[in-house]
Amino acid sequence: MYMAVQEVQEQSVVTEISLTERAASELQGMLEDNNKTEAALRVWVAGGGCSGLSYGMALDENAPEESDHVMSDKGIRIYVDELSLRYMVGAVVDYVDDVLGGGFKIDNPKAVKSCGCGSSFSTDDEAIEGLDTRAGGGCGSCGCH
Repeated sequence: MYMAVQEVQEQSVVTEISLTERAASELQGMLEDNNKTEAALRVWVAGGGCSGLSYGMALDENAPEESDHVMSDKGIRIYVDELSLRYMVGAVVDYVDDVLGGGFKIDNPKAVKSCGCGSSFSTDDEAIEGLDTRAGGGCGSCGCH
């Protein structure tokens, strides 16, 4: 009986943020290498950055917060708070290699402008009071301004 309930719950998980195969593989390796196989990927958006908003990601060993949206994609659990999800519905987390090394990158369809370094973005939505997400002049470190 328990197994049937668990299967139904897993099938009903919504993937509002997804992972590429490469990102899932890198994350799985990180979880195993750090003995954190039960941890989830926490993704968030914070005010700041050269384009108005910036992304954050971390491995989270804690249970999700009551207001978190919990997703699963390619065997990786993903936690995101409700406010951050508003800015990231449909986003895809990827892992890319470049001349400076490898790292995670977020492809966000809600971003109308992003910094050349890829860590900051803005949307047309100004839901955070006092934060004009259309502002920003470039970080200077990536030559985007």
